[in-house]
Amino acid sequence: MKNKVLEDKVYTLKSKAAPISFILASRHTHRSPLLHFDGTTNRPLRYSSNQKSPFEDEQDGNVILEPIIFEDGFLRVPATNPVLQQFMSLHPGNGRLFEEVDLEKDAQDEVQAIHDEVDAMVAARDLDISTMEKVARIALGRNVDVMTSAELKRDVMMFARRNPKSFLETINDPILELQDKVSKMFAQKLLGLRNKNRDVYFNLEDNKRKLITVPYGEEPQAAVLSYLLTEEGEDVLKTLAGKLK
Repeated sequence: MKNKVLEDKVYTLKSKAAPISFILASRHTHRSPLLHFDGTTNRPLRYSSNQKSPFEDEQDGNVILEPIIFEDGFLRVPATNPVLQQFMSLHPGNGRLFEEVDLEKDAQDEVQAIHDEVDAMVAARDLDISTMEKVARIALGRNVDVMTSAELKRDVMMFARRNPKSFLETINDPILELQDKVSKMFAQKLLGLRNKNRDVYFNLEDNKRKLITVPYGEEPQAAVLSYLLTEEGEDVLKTLAGKLK
């Protein structure tokens, strides 16, 4: 077996607003537990610069405690300090308070983001006007009836560039067309809201009955969409879709 090659490591705080300096808990106390479960038992951790292990039960009595300080959100640990690197990997805050900087993974993520943006922009460029209108109406909340084709294409392509994943998910959503129809049903006042937007009513010449009560915490259009996807809602969908302009 080849020996593992030691290398410098960098850790970063996960907080978006990283303080100028942050001291990481470096030893187990009853008030501030610092434990690692090894599959059998919880073992207390303690970082000591003159010990060969980050586990307190493997250290001798002559420990030298040093603070672990993140400066401007970063902590650099050289390859010459493998104990601290091991301590950081076992620390309960790893993945929650801080994480190791992985340059290769970051590069892969950036490449994937670029691919997503390219795919989204190409897809946006090739969309037909009807699908553009659906995307603008559903994802962007635009009133497409008052937009020129150039304005429509601009907004859709801006959406694709700024939020490529969301854009691709939108155009590949099999119920996009139904979402668009529901949006039109409200825009053309075939459906209306009452009782502080809790109830959806028909607004047809010969039908003013209540359609559904909107579940707590749900948006009216989403609630109608869910209803129309049921067997009970099939006839309602046919009726309303036939009246759309």
